[in-house]
Amino acid sequence: MEIEKTQLLELLESLSRGDVSPEGLIEQLETARSVGTHDAQVDVDRQQRCGFPEVVFCEGKTAAAIADIFRVLIAQKQDCFGTRLSADKAESLLEWFPEAQHNGVARTIRIPLPDLPEPTGNVVVITAGTGDRPVAEEAVETARWMGCNVRLIVDIGVAGPHRLLQEKQNFVGADAVVVAAGMEGALPSVVGGHVACPVIAVPTSIGYGASFGGLAALLGMVNSCAANVTVVNIDAGFKGGYLAGLIARQSAPRNVTS
Repeated sequence: MEIEKTQLLELLESLSRGDVSPEGLIEQLETARSVGTHDAQVDVDRQQRCGFPEVVFCEGKTAAAIADIFRVLIAQKQDCFGTRLSADKAESLLEWFPEAQHNGVARTIRIPLPDLPEPTGNVVVITAGTGDRPVAEEAVETARWMGCNVRLIVDIGVAGPHRLLQEKQNFVGADAVVVAAGMEGALPSVVGGHVACPVIAVPTSIGYGASFGGLAALLGMVNSCAANVTVVNIDAGFKGGYLAGLIARQSAPRNVTS
């Protein structure tokens, strides 16, 4: 693992002062797994530990801070991915990284590595309504970043049950299904009754006052009678997509390129 020059100098000075033993220095060098920027400590070892690089949550960060993190990841030959990116920050980042892929609906940005392997595993992302699409798109982009085949199906909520049946053939064979729904959050249970795979329910903040910003959908999903439904946080498209991606990739281990 590479270590920044300033970190190495600090370690050598500690050795010269006697603050660390030669054995301790070696141990610290072997475990030097982050690279500092002006605003962040980038976990460059996460890909080795967890299978995927660190993801940048862009809210609260300046465009310059995000760019610095991306440069560290690029230097480490890691695939950059950022979520919750505002339009003004996206404009700046696209000027600095013209090769980046930006999804304005999902509010995501990605700087892919060249020569990526073929996608493996199958994830289907479903929305109950059109208003749930931004959360669903975040899940889609996340699973694609993880190297999965992804299909998006929109607006097949329980208010029109025939729509779900019309699309059934497009999701029953998935390795994992992500369902984004607001209001009462009923759709994941219905989908769960049709598939033999995990269903990751993502409650969204879509709904009228008594939906309490997605809390009603969250509680409905947590109480699902479908045994294959699990639930993530409100509007957490990234988490839903990430869990689905892990499941899908492990379902086809012989096709995964390490």
